[in-house]
Amino acid sequence: MLRKLRGQGDDQPDLLVAALLHDVGKLFYRLNPVERAMIVLARATMPRQARRWGDLPQGDIESLPWWRKAFALAEQHAMWGAELARQAGASLMTEILIREHHHPQGLGDGNPESNLRYKLWRVDNES
Repeated sequence: MLRKLRGQGDDQPDLLVAALLHDVGKLFYRLNPVERAMIVLARATMPRQARRWGDLPQGDIESLPWWRKAFALAEQHAMWGAELARQAGASLMTEILIREHHHPQGLGDGNPESNLRYKLWRVDNES
């Protein structure tokens, strides 16, 4: 993602750091190929239910049945990654970009933050 952004002339430091770290929250749980396929199929056929399965109840990911852990990771990794970035001293903008990299709301509103969020979302979806 970093190479693609730089190749497009993007050099905003927060965007480039977020491109490198956007999926760092996935370190909390490793998906196997069956779990990856399960997420893709559920998101394609029943996206609302897949999001609900990704909600975390009281407790943590370890309290979930095995099949729900994959959905929790898919839904929560951006939030977890933003928190890791914050703890490591990343800028607030980098933290926001990581947290919101799956949700490019505000597109076309002229807001510089929205523009960065869109760029990160776009290259993530292209890769």
